[in-house]
Amino acid sequence: MAQDYDEARPDVAEASERVLKDVQKMDAPNAKSVQVDLEETDFSEGQELPGAIVLDELIVEVIPQGADEFVCGECFSVRHRSQAAKVSAGVTICRECDDL
Repeated sequence: MAQDYDEARPDVAEASERVLKDVQKMDAPNAKSVQVDLEETDFSEGQELPGAIVLDELIVEVIPQGADEFVCGECFSVRHRSQAAKVSAGVTICRECDDL
C-alpha cells in the first residue's frame, strides 16, 4: 500500500483545526473595521510637522568631469587622478576604497 507523505497526520490536522477555531473565536479586528478606523482618524489635526516647509526652488550647477578626474568604481566619488590606486577590468578604484 502506498503512503501519501504530503497528507497531514491526523493529530496535526486536529490540532490545526482547534487552533483555527480558537483564532476565529477571538475578537480580532477584520480588514474592514481597521480601514474604517483609519479613515475616521485624522492625524493632521492640531499637529505640526517638524522642520520648516520651504517653497524655494533648488538650483544646482552641474560641473562636468574634468580631464584630470575619475569616478571611483567602488564609492562612485569623483576623485583627482592622483587618488587613483588601481585599475581593474577598466574600472578605476580610489585609494580609500583600495585600503578597505
